[in-house]
Amino acid sequence: MDAVTATGLMTAQEFLELPPDESGYRRELIDGEIVVSAGSWMHSDAQGCIYAALRTWARAAQGRGAPGMPILVQLDGRNMFIPDVVWYRDSRVPGRDDPVPYAAPDLAVEVRSPSTWRYDIGAKKQHYEEHGVAELWLVDTAAGVILAFRRSSPEAAHFDVSIELAAGETLTSPLLPGFAVAVAEIFGDG
Repeated sequence: MDAVTATGLMTAQEFLELPPDESGYRRELIDGEIVVSAGSWMHSDAQGCIYAALRTWARAAQGRGAPGMPILVQLDGRNMFIPDVVWYRDSRVPGRDDPVPYAAPDLAVEVRSPSTWRYDIGAKKQHYEEHGVAELWLVDTAAGVILAFRRSSPEAAHFDVSIELAAGETLTSPLLPGFAVAVAEIFGDG
């Protein structure tokens, strides 16, 4: 499925006032445009693997925050994304009764969908960076690589570290001490 965008720009408030989408497609607001997409089996498998690895790691010790799977996050008045996986530091984990949308996560994961990859590597990456996301993983299911963008320190204004990981390598993060998952496992080869 190709991404579908609406004509005319929309605000985050207008986006939130839309009736629920019963189609099962994902609907995001990117630079004021509605973008609708659907994931594939490979997309879902990679997403689930990353979430499971993060959840196992987070639950192994106290103070490791919490991961989540697609939730609506608001970055500003024209950008509301649904990352495939998120992780929040312990002090920032949304509460059970916190209303949607949520604040930007500390880690956002976007898994490639053919119709939205251009947004993931373009506008969404830019907005995550501008709005303080500490780390972004772009999982390229077509190329079999993970692109990790991170800040070298919490004070860094931009993603100043970028890493490309392929099969045979392990995804780790200074943001998540002790976390590790084989890239091959994420792509169903492990």
